[in-house]
Amino acid sequence: MTSTVTSALHAASREALAAVELTLLDVLEATPTGSAALGGELFAVVGLFDREIGLRRTLADSSTAPEARARLVTDLLTGKVGVDTLKVLTTAASARWSSPRELVDGLESLAVTALLVGAERAGRLDAVEDELFRLGRILADQSELEQVLSNRTGDLDGKRALVRELIGSKVDATTETLVQNLVARPRGRQLVPGLEALAAEAARRRERSVAHVVSSGALSAEQQERLSATLQRIYSRPIALHLEVNPAIGGGLVVRVGDEVIDGSTSGQLDALRRRFS
Repeated sequence: MTSTVTSALHAASREALAAVELTLLDVLEATPTGSAALGGELFAVVGLFDREIGLRRTLADSSTAPEARARLVTDLLTGKVGVDTLKVLTTAASARWSSPRELVDGLESLAVTALLVGAERAGRLDAVEDELFRLGRILADQSELEQVLSNRTGDLDGKRALVRELIGSKVDATTETLVQNLVARPRGRQLVPGLEALAAEAARRRERSVAHVVSSGALSAEQQERLSATLQRIYSRPIALHLEVNPAIGGGLVVRVGDEVIDGSTSGQLDALRRRFS
């Protein structure tokens, strides 16, 4: 499940999400090619529940019988989403969530999982992870473009068209769906951190941690392999490298894994030296 979301959920919602994810994975096992449709429909339902406050409150109300909540979803969405999506949604409606907001967060997490599972089965998960990370870096360097796409009062169709123009057919369909959802439904998130979180989730899907590596120049394939092997020895688990070139660091590397930073750059060493003698 999406670990960033899971860590923010209360206990009841974590249990609910884990139970519904089992249904999701069962559905995807039975219909291996249905992940894109399922993920897209779940995103659409997230948008519906975001808009309809009363509806999400009713579905997260544990004082109402689970069967009644499931029946409401069935009556509302039959014929509007696929059978597999409806099965996931009725399971979610029957579960006990800590709050209406966490119900919607959980459904969005499930949509991401469905899409990443599809990319994994197609052998495209590496590409999706890399594309999300690179797009995050591009937007981080183009603040005006990032502001336009993050503008909550901006024209949604215009922002979607801008995303298509920016990435078009250059990226995997899963990447485009994830990016379009983030732009259309930021739900309190900033765009660049949101893309980084999605890239990290793709890496976690492959049971790897992510190392954000900044170097003064491009690393060769051999250097990347050595760095990856070194980090794997340090952290005792596989490490995925996300590479960024920044000549301003002067030389060496800056490596961030989670909250831990290894600063071997020239500028970092100079800063440490200045602090020592200040």
